[in-house]
Amino acid sequence: MLKDILSISGKGGLYKLIAQSGRGIIVESFEDQKRMMVDQHYQVSSLSDIAIFTETEEKPLQDVFQNIYEIENGQPTKITHKSSNDELKSYFEKVLPDYDQDRVYVSDIKKVIKWYNILQENKVLKFEKTEKTEKTEETKETEESA
Repeated sequence: MLKDILSISGKGGLYKLIAQSGRGIIVESFEDQKRMMVDQHYQVSSLSDIAIFTETEEKPLQDVFQNIYEIENGQPTKITHKSSNDELKSYFEKVLPDYDQDRVYVSDIKKVIKWYNILQENKVLKFEKTEKTEKTEETKETEESA
């Protein structure tokens, strides 16, 4: 899902990989749908290659996005990347309780929140329901029928 979604150093936002050429890659911005050529001077990272440090391992970004998706019931986050540092840290502790607070900076949390919301707004994030989500819905249905 995240393989063709790119972060480009020096450029804000996220980009969709459109094509590769001899001089670089052609990408399309999620924000304004404009296409541009990116040459090899830029550092380009696929979101599928990004992970967040925890106390025991590195958690793939897709797993982090799924945690946010479940917390937010498939909606955009209630906080934004412009929220206070304390709010961002507190929120991220709910998303990934064992994240490594020494190696994951507030700037990283801001990127994750911003990226999640960009992908959510563009309907890119699609996750299978987990048992936790299914149980929550079953509880709601049971409560409604009672």
